[in-house]
Amino acid sequence: MKGVSNIFWMYAAIIIGLFALYYFQDSSQVQKVNWTEFEDAAGKGYITKITVNMQDNSATATVTEQGAKSLKFKDTNVPGDKKINTIIPSSEKLQDKIDAWNVALVQEGKPEIVVAYDKGSDFMKFLWYFGPIIVFFILIYFLSRRMSGGSGGPGGIFSVGKSKATVFDKNNGTNVKFKDVAGLAEAKVEVEEIVEFLKNPQRYTELGAKIPRGALLIGPPGTGKTLLAKAVAGEANVPFLSISGSDFVEMFVGVGAARVRDLFKQAKEKAPCIIFIDEIDAVGRARGRNPNLGSNDERENTLNQMLTEMDGFQSNNGVICLAATNRVDMLDQALLRPGRFDRQIFVDLPELSDREEIFQVHLRNIKCNSKLDIKQLARQTQGFSGADIANVCNEAALIAARNHKKMVEFSDFMAAVDRIVGGMEKKSKIITEEEKRAIATHEAGHATVSWMTKYGNPLVKVTIVPRGMALGAAWYAPEEHQIMPTQALLDTMCGLLAGRAAEELFLGQIGTGASNDLERCTKIARSLVMVYGMSDVLPNINYNDSTGTEMSFTKPYSETTATLIDEEVKRIINEQYERAKSILTEYAEQHNKIRDLLVEREVIFHDDVEAILGKRQWKSRTEEIIELNEKEKKALENKPTAENSEGKPESDDDGTPPPFTH
Repeated sequence: MKGVSNIFWMYAAIIIGLFALYYFQDSSQVQKVNWTEFEDAAGKGYITKITVNMQDNSATATVTEQGAKSLKFKDTNVPGDKKINTIIPSSEKLQDKIDAWNVALVQEGKPEIVVAYDKGSDFMKFLWYFGPIIVFFILIYFLSRRMSGGSGGPGGIFSVGKSKATVFDKNNGTNVKFKDVAGLAEAKVEVEEIVEFLKNPQRYTELGAKIPRGALLIGPPGTGKTLLAKAVAGEANVPFLSISGSDFVEMFVGVGAARVRDLFKQAKEKAPCIIFIDEIDAVGRARGRNPNLGSNDERENTLNQMLTEMDGFQSNNGVICLAATNRVDMLDQALLRPGRFDRQIFVDLPELSDREEIFQVHLRNIKCNSKLDIKQLARQTQGFSGADIANVCNEAALIAARNHKKMVEFSDFMAAVDRIVGGMEKKSKIITEEEKRAIATHEAGHATVSWMTKYGNPLVKVTIVPRGMALGAAWYAPEEHQIMPTQALLDTMCGLLAGRAAEELFLGQIGTGASNDLERCTKIARSLVMVYGMSDVLPNINYNDSTGTEMSFTKPYSETTATLIDEEVKRIINEQYERAKSILTEYAEQHNKIRDLLVEREVIFHDDVEAILGKRQWKSRTEEIIELNEKEKKALENKPTAENSEGKPESDDDGTPPPFTH
């Protein structure tokens, strides 16, 4: 607010000055004349008033209209006084002249000349000459305060090229430690090694090892990249300089490069230290992407300076650069090469075990029911990032407090998941019985087909309560497949099309409620043909450019191939649509029972569907992993330990392990 106040007063001063000029400006016309002309005009009675300036020994006289015409003023028709100005011999001689003129004017019956003496003001004269310069420097002062964030710090406008990095050290560190970062096991190992090197460099240098110059944290938004950097700042006993990529981008030419130089200058003075650049894609975008916008791009100059500072002619020992981005495809390749960012640490969405750890961290300060099943919560939040899980915990606490509960229960967490994924429940929306039955038919179709397909995700609940933009939804616990086979994609498409198929089969007409299902299904079909090469007509071909360097507006395939792609997408979608109709026809009775139960209750759960359709023929991946782990555990417990006669494990004579065999 301080900067806003400063600019307000600057604008106010300008407006007041303009009003003052408007109201106090002298609208009279002044013409320079010599003393002879002045004396002649006064003798003829053309002058009515004379003002004598004692400072510069000059006189200004107001003339009549006839005098203005006689003295040939340029604009005699313009309103305002007409004046003449001249240099007088002296004020005493002028007074003698005025007395003589007045005597003659009185004899002719004309009015006397009025005389006024003005000593003048040194201050006003000074303000007239030096006022504009003073106003100019005041404007520069206000601008410098604005550009320095209103702080008015030393340097002002001349400190615009200084780095805005926040410095953390052992006395001023963050409160985040590695123990506060749940999951991210592999990423933590790599950044912990960097911190350990700075603490005990001798252990590594004795073996000739060199610590990486930089590490780039890559991952989707909300996965904990910045949190991991905060933990490094909290754990390291060395200075930690944190800055955002957007802090290098300014409207002034050369400021970004100057701030990069100043940042690395500070780092070298504090070495060993760590630099962290958050959202580096703001300044590290690939060069040459926009050739039509001019070659002297400020962002490119900043990037060139950063490349030079990270691994240029001068050594940069003891300075490690960490950076984070979720747009690695946009970064310049020179920035990613070894010697600059040697390591790329992928911070991906958390797995099942990672989500359990994240829940445990965020549930520390929340009063939860002792019987809360954290593993089930982790299974219900597949695809959630760490930030999403933190939001779920907070929303669950808010929902419990809204309902006047003394502790947060599992149902509150499920309501929070529904709130985040689907939006607020719209109880006020008016739905007719016909619409309600159509929605129930649609959602029951999704539930039935997903239950009867091998790779269909395990069902959690089905609801026809409107949320957000959706009139109904089927909630699943998606399986985390490392590799998606073709049949898994086809089963997913079949489940998406089941709602539209159920409407056609059981209602005799289709509605607009399947738009999102059709959009998702079409994307999967196009990916199946164009990205994964799973089509029988166009096998093993990828038409997608994942590098982000494709600048051409033309497609990387012919029009004939485009026609084949469209035909294949249509064929795959139509086949899965007919398959969904076939499954629903076979299980029509069960589908109708689910539909009627939905109309009655509005929300049904996994057990209700299982009671109607029976147990699933295929086990979920989670169940298979649990069974496999139990089998391995039992096998290890029952396996006898082979020992030799001395009671020691068998080994080769030379103490080396046996050779590797496949």
